[in-house]
Amino acid sequence: MLLASLSLGVLAEVLLDRERWGLGFPVLVAALFGALAWLGGREGWQRARPNAWLLIPLGIVSGFVAVRDSGWLLSLNVLTAGVLLTLLAHFWAAGRVERLGLTTYPAVVLGSALQALRYPPALARESVDVSSVRAHAPRLLSLGRGLLLTLPVLLVFSVLLDSADGVFSSTMGRWLSFDLGLDVLVARSVGVTFSACVAAGVLGHALRRRASKEWGDTEAEPATPRLGFIEALVLILAVDALFFVFAAFQVAYLFIGDAVSPAPGYSFAEYARHGFFELVVVSLLTLALVMALTRWTRRESPVAQTVFRAGASLMVVLTLVILASAMKRLSLYEDAFGYTLLRVYTHVFMMALGAALAWRAVTLWWRTERFAVGALVTALGAVVALNVLNPEAFIARHNLERHARTGSLDVEMLSRLSADAVPALMPALSVLSEAEGELLLSQHRDHLSQRDTVPEWNFSRFMARRALLQAGPWREAVNP
Repeated sequence: MLLASLSLGVLAEVLLDRERWGLGFPVLVAALFGALAWLGGREGWQRARPNAWLLIPLGIVSGFVAVRDSGWLLSLNVLTAGVLLTLLAHFWAAGRVERLGLTTYPAVVLGSALQALRYPPALARESVDVSSVRAHAPRLLSLGRGLLLTLPVLLVFSVLLDSADGVFSSTMGRWLSFDLGLDVLVARSVGVTFSACVAAGVLGHALRRRASKEWGDTEAEPATPRLGFIEALVLILAVDALFFVFAAFQVAYLFIGDAVSPAPGYSFAEYARHGFFELVVVSLLTLALVMALTRWTRRESPVAQTVFRAGASLMVVLTLVILASAMKRLSLYEDAFGYTLLRVYTHVFMMALGAALAWRAVTLWWRTERFAVGALVTALGAVVALNVLNPEAFIARHNLERHARTGSLDVEMLSRLSADAVPALMPALSVLSEAEGELLLSQHRDHLSQRDTVPEWNFSRFMARRALLQAGPWREAVNP
């Protein structure tokens, strides 16, 4: 394990100590999994198979680091890969990830990260023979005392001889005029040590001697109901009535009425922004309310169980209408002012929230304890969807389409996009002025001027350089 950890630390330093990340990240993740499978052996893999499905999203998300250039997606992909690696290490030897509750997922991730800190020093203590070092301690001390006596004497004689002969002085100056690169050596040593400690923590936590009972070994025990059925039903019906009235107004105006113009007394921006975040918060609070009522409400009879499920399901359906209203408002705002990264990410977040609400309605009737793993899969699906969507290319395409309708285009914002958007931006050169076209090309050429090494290779940067090379100068791009 010590050899595997040090090897992974050196590999991480070679692959990731770069200005840009790319192909090196998925290669490192594959190497870490290979080391885990090798150390665990056949028996370890047999125990890990029930949770091996985590390898699919782990491979997809880590692979997208070599596909997308966006800084937002890079951070999201690396963070997601770290969470999946932590879950895989925790459940390598036993347990099921689907048995965790919604609150125990972050507890397992944080707890595993803290426990992993114990393994590097323990591994070093077990692997290094301290007794042999102690046996040679007298000789080492004698060597140290000899060096302390020798260095001052050599220094004095060197200064005198250097002053005595010019040829000797210049020759010694040439011999000693080399850069040891201590700063680089120290930085790389620190990087290798840190990466090796991370690898040792993951490997050690995955192959640890498990406690008698850990999170995920058994199904989470249901909470003791404390809220009466009548009290919960009154609350559910009151919220359902309020949501129904609000949803009726939203459907009448946004989905049936004249939604292409703002509501009376509002501009597009005011109507789209006014209430948008409130509606998203309402959706989140409703999800929390349904979960709390499901956990704490007493339902002694089958009739009470059915009535509760029907009322809670109606609340979820009406909340989905409210969430659709928020998305419609955001669409109106985007049609009026164009797309940005924040708006696109917000759209995907709301779709993921809607999927989580729909799954909550399903689990009200079937296996309520599986809501948490469904929420995890929904979050992973949102990350994959963002990578497949390629938000920056999406923004470029749709803002160019909007420019064709309205004549408005934020060239400075387009020039700040990453290499993901460059191929989609090439059609913009035919509709921009010479100054705007040169600005767009020069910004992206400056960003992509430095070639990628093999560990830095990235598909989006490769395609962007190819598109810029084919475009040539602005005049050639407009009049090929």
